[in-house]
Amino acid sequence: MAGDVTLAAVLAFSGAARRICRALGDPLARLIDFRGDPYPFYEAIRDRGTLVHSRLGPYLTASHELCSAVLRDARFGVIPSSELPPVDLGLSGDGPHRIVDPVDESFLKLDPPEHTRLRRMVSSSFTPHALRSRSEAITAIVTEFLDRVDGRGGFDLMRDFAARVPIKVICGLLGASDTRHEQMAEWGTTLAAAVDGVRSVRQVRHLRATLAELNDFLGLVIDAHRGQPADDVVGALMAQPELSREDLLATSGLLLTAGFETTVNLIGNGVLALLDNPEARQRLIDDPDAAPAVVEEILRFDPPAQYTGRLALEPVELAGKTIATGQYVVLLTAAANRDPAVFADPHRFDIDRVNAADHLSFAAGIHYCLGAGLARMEGAIALRALFTRFPDLRLAGPVVRRPSRAIRGVLRMPVQAAVSANTAA
Repeated sequence: MAGDVTLAAVLAFSGAARRICRALGDPLARLIDFRGDPYPFYEAIRDRGTLVHSRLGPYLTASHELCSAVLRDARFGVIPSSELPPVDLGLSGDGPHRIVDPVDESFLKLDPPEHTRLRRMVSSSFTPHALRSRSEAITAIVTEFLDRVDGRGGFDLMRDFAARVPIKVICGLLGASDTRHEQMAEWGTTLAAAVDGVRSVRQVRHLRATLAELNDFLGLVIDAHRGQPADDVVGALMAQPELSREDLLATSGLLLTAGFETTVNLIGNGVLALLDNPEARQRLIDDPDAAPAVVEEILRFDPPAQYTGRLALEPVELAGKTIATGQYVVLLTAAANRDPAVFADPHRFDIDRVNAADHLSFAAGIHYCLGAGLARMEGAIALRALFTRFPDLRLAGPVVRRPSRAIRGVLRMPVQAAVSANTAA
């Protein structure tokens, strides 16, 4: 189609410009194309100064103080899709069958007052009280999937456990079935990769198809709720008569995909960190109540969300420089989590770190992650139960990392464990 030809030309031009900037050592161009362990690269950016300018336009910062300040500053807003380089996903148009993007069209990409209005409609499902009432159900889900792998000896931690638990949890919260869990995991991987920006017409086509599948699934969930009030998130949304079908698709889609993607990667990154640090793993085995502290240090040390961005809504003086209206600041929150000005010996995994919870892995300010409490709870329950059941858990093959950079996680992690006492009995 003609749109794809134009898109191919736009991507080729932007790719060429990025490669030139990368060859000149531009930090943002290098970040976009970076592969491998990102943390030494973040330190190289930190060494260049508190606020580093890119030839591509934005500024970057690895400073915890600066990242925290910008996230809380009302003079900065989220970067709406309309402000990003144009990439036609073929989602434009009107009508009941229009494909809705749950990232670009949800409250995630809105500032007040619309952000406040839409977020408030679902926030009651994520309060501490609401989450405490779900602890028993989450524990049962974790036990269910541990029972399924117990006795196998070897299994893929990501496919068989780290993905299954959060998908079933968030589906229960939304009032949806998790029978498409493998497809949901693929949706999450596809959408996470797109956060980096699309690179090819092939990727755009795959993204279109993924969004169409997601919309079809959510449409069935919404239709099943009509005329049948339910005590779940989709039921609460449908009780708001002012919400359009597009609003319902966008909000429920965001909660579904973001609701399991963060926890999938938290569990995967956490298991790797614990396997790499036997003393910390043994502490968790000996003292399962240390699980919440372990989760906070995982979030600080190797978080699922690596960076985000903010748009200056007016001229702002920042670190001695003027950020013009409409200019972006890339906030390297994963680098901020290892800022030596805040965290002693920041590259060491230390579950006794007293200020681990000062990390910015869930952002800060009005866009603080709505599901942070749920992710923390799921991560603590899952890791505690996993290492209690399998204290001898070990890697049984190469770990495959996800190709995305903004979202850091594991795609495959083959592990080996002895049959537990539960099964042996």
